[in-house]
Amino acid sequence: MTTGNLHSALYGLVGYPLGHSFSRAFFNDKFAREGIDAEYRNFELPSIEDFPKLIAEHPNLRGLNVTIPYKQAVIPYLDELSDEARAIGAVNVIKISHSSDASRPYLKGYNSDIIGFTDSIRPLLQSHHKRALVLGTGGASKAICHGLDDLGIEWHYVTRHRPITVPEHSITVPKCSPEGPFTYSDITPALLADYTVIINCTPLGMFPHIDAAPTIPYAALSPRHLLYDLVYNPEITMFMRQGRRFGATVKNGLEMLHRQALASWNFWNEQDL
Repeated sequence: MTTGNLHSALYGLVGYPLGHSFSRAFFNDKFAREGIDAEYRNFELPSIEDFPKLIAEHPNLRGLNVTIPYKQAVIPYLDELSDEARAIGAVNVIKISHSSDASRPYLKGYNSDIIGFTDSIRPLLQSHHKRALVLGTGGASKAICHGLDDLGIEWHYVTRHRPITVPEHSITVPKCSPEGPFTYSDITPALLADYTVIINCTPLGMFPHIDAAPTIPYAALSPRHLLYDLVYNPEITMFMRQGRRFGATVKNGLEMLHRQALASWNFWNEQDL
C-alpha cells in the first residue's frame, strides 16, 4: 500500500531479499539532513516480472537502485542504457523521467558500482599491483572488471566451475586470460605471487554467515597483497581477517557503497538532454 505524500519524490531499492541493504537509511538521512522533500523505500520483488507493476503503482518514483539478483535481469525493462552500463552488462541505478506528453515514464539504466570501486581502491594501489583475481562472475564483478580496465590492471575471473556461460549483455571473458576463467583449484601459491590484488565479489562471509570465506591459499599471501571485499557487513569479513593475518592490506565495500550511492543521486538529478 502506498504511504506518505504522493507529491514527494520517491526513490527506492529493488532486489530480493533486501535485509542486508543500507540504502534506505543512507538516503532518508540525507533527505532529512538536507531538507529534501523525498522518501526512499525498499521494494522486495520475488520476481523481476513484478517490475512493471511497481513502476505503474508508484507514479512519484524518480529513481531506483538495483541489487542482486536483478542487475542484469532488469535490463530488458529499460528504455536506454548509459555507455558504462551497456559495456558492463549490469545496471544498479535507474533514472525515471516523466513527461506530460508520454503515456509512461522513461527509464534509463546506469552503473555506479564502477565509480564507487575505482574511487575507493585507487588510493591503496601500488606499483606492484598489476594483476587481479576477481572472485565471482555476477553483475557486481562485471563492474569491477571494467573498473580494473580503467585502472590499467589485468584481471582474471575465478569461478567455481569451468566453463562459465557468459549471459546476454555480459562483457566477454577477460582479454588477459584467453584460456577462460580460473577455478578455485587453480589458485596456487605460485599464482598468487603474480596476482597481488584479490577482489571478493561473492556474498561469502556476509552476515549472518560470517564464518564463510572464498577458498584460496591464504598462507601464500604477503604484505604485497591487497584484498578488497565488496561485502561490508560484517565490517571485517573472514576473507579480510585471513588476509590481515598474513600481512595483506584489506578493505571492505562500505566506502564503495557510499560513493556509488552519491553517484546514484547525481544520475537521478542530471539534466535531461
